[in-house]
Amino acid sequence: MAIRERIYLSLVPKIEMLALNNSRVVVYGKRLTCPPYSPTPSEARKVIAGYRRAILLKFRSCQECGDQRAINIHKFIAEMERDLFLSGYYAAFGMACGPCDICTQRDLEGCQKPDLARPSMEACGIDVYATARKAGFKIEVLIRRDQIPRCFGLVLVE
Repeated sequence: MAIRERIYLSLVPKIEMLALNNSRVVVYGKRLTCPPYSPTPSEARKVIAGYRRAILLKFRSCQECGDQRAINIHKFIAEMERDLFLSGYYAAFGMACGPCDICTQRDLEGCQKPDLARPSMEACGIDVYATARKAGFKIEVLIRRDQIPRCFGLVLVE
């Protein structure tokens, strides 16, 4: 069954960073793509500063948010990064949303698919709400459990 997904993209005028320590991430220390193993906010700032362009992608729904019929943003971002690399953008670097769920590995014993694993924007200290708004996307804090989250991915392109 093919997945039909609406994906919206926008060039990001500025990536906003949080002034918080990323140790508030829920799965802290439980996955190799999460803090303290992911880039720190300070490291992420330095990486982001080396890029002139960023593409923010908005997804209607995603597997990371519990919708198993939807797209897996981690896989999509990794594939987009690879496509950009093969098109000559050799320094493309992608970040997904939320903890990586590509494989069943849920501890630190080793990543089963390191070629697809990407840190999340939140883990790197990116303020997803402010960044999405600057890119022209509507994003609000969910106040009820029955609301469907909108998921984002980011690809840095040089």
